[in-house]
Amino acid sequence: MITDEQLLALLPQLENERVEKTISVNDTNKFGEAICSFANDLGATGQPGYLIIGVADNGTFGNPKTGELTPITEQLLQQLMDFRTDGRMVPPPAMVVKKFSFPQGDLAVVEVQPSPVPPVRFKGKVCIRIGQRKGVANEAEERILSEKRSVYAKTYDVQPTLGSSLSDLSIDILKLTYLPSAIDPEILAANGRELKQQVASLKFYDLRSDAPTNAGILMFGTNPLFYLPGAYIQYVKFKGNDEVSDFETEVRFEGDLTTQLRVINDFVKTQIARRVQRKLGEDYEEAYPASAIQELLYNAIVHRDYESNAPIKFYEFDDRIEITNPGGLYGNARPENFPNTNDYRNPTLAEAVKTLGFINRFNVGVKRAKAALQKNGSPEPTFIIHEATSFGVIVYKKL
Repeated sequence: MITDEQLLALLPQLENERVEKTISVNDTNKFGEAICSFANDLGATGQPGYLIIGVADNGTFGNPKTGELTPITEQLLQQLMDFRTDGRMVPPPAMVVKKFSFPQGDLAVVEVQPSPVPPVRFKGKVCIRIGQRKGVANEAEERILSEKRSVYAKTYDVQPTLGSSLSDLSIDILKLTYLPSAIDPEILAANGRELKQQVASLKFYDLRSDAPTNAGILMFGTNPLFYLPGAYIQYVKFKGNDEVSDFETEVRFEGDLTTQLRVINDFVKTQIARRVQRKLGEDYEEAYPASAIQELLYNAIVHRDYESNAPIKFYEFDDRIEITNPGGLYGNARPENFPNTNDYRNPTLAEAVKTLGFINRFNVGVKRAKAALQKNGSPEPTFIIHEATSFGVIVYKKL
């Protein structure tokens, strides 16, 4: 994070592609647009950007006309932090929020790191700034951001699926289901660019390789298993309490995730969250709350290692459900800080699932699942988090 001395040195400078100043605490759209533009880093500075709240354009603390200082409250700091997780900005920005106190007054500073997977969108718009100019990226600028991602892409989901082509994507699903949710309606209505560029701006197509990305194949592929053999969920309902028991049902959830996520949701509601009545006249209870199982399945889908040929295992026994996915804890997530610290193996996939409305906020899926189980009176789940190549959770049936 920036130091006190570095911050004071920034205040007299004119606003530029790395600095924005404001005395307002009410214009949250302005905050979001600034954070989004810093994350996009169109000028390729490679340096963090700073939203400084509490100073005027000339660097004066508070309102230069009235002398009134900007109140830096805990509520304001929390509102700023919410841009990381509440889904208005996708993918989530890497940012730090801090309150600084000086003799002249208090300031709130948001330090935003350039995103490795641009373009970043705020409410469906790709916000940018070049010098003091602020606005929404045009076609050429979005292309620059998409190509920058191609060069620096590190995560598997934004790498090109070599050998594939645009014809491997279901364009109808993309246009009718995803685009209206992902892009601001006015921009979508005025969008005249060719389809490949539209899809590339959403990180589902790699222009340099002229091929869909792995995220594109997963979300909209006509046959994802052809390129990613492990990209399915295997559900098995066993008659006993171990895998050597006979099984009643086996289902494979495969195909594009845009469709399969809805199918899985319906399956959990109708087949897993069975309601039971303990005694005649008493309220019905759920053996497994649907929302908990859904959140844990989303977690497995978003965080799994898609380079593995193994599926996600969704096994139901007489006394429990086990969900296991290839790929252990990733990045900054460690056994000692789970589930309070999260990191995304597949950030573009997480962005897509959030855009479609299957998750409400980033980084809280496991916590939401635990809360739903607790509310239902279910036992505490067990997480298998020490394996290097897999992640698992056991949810026990409410007795």
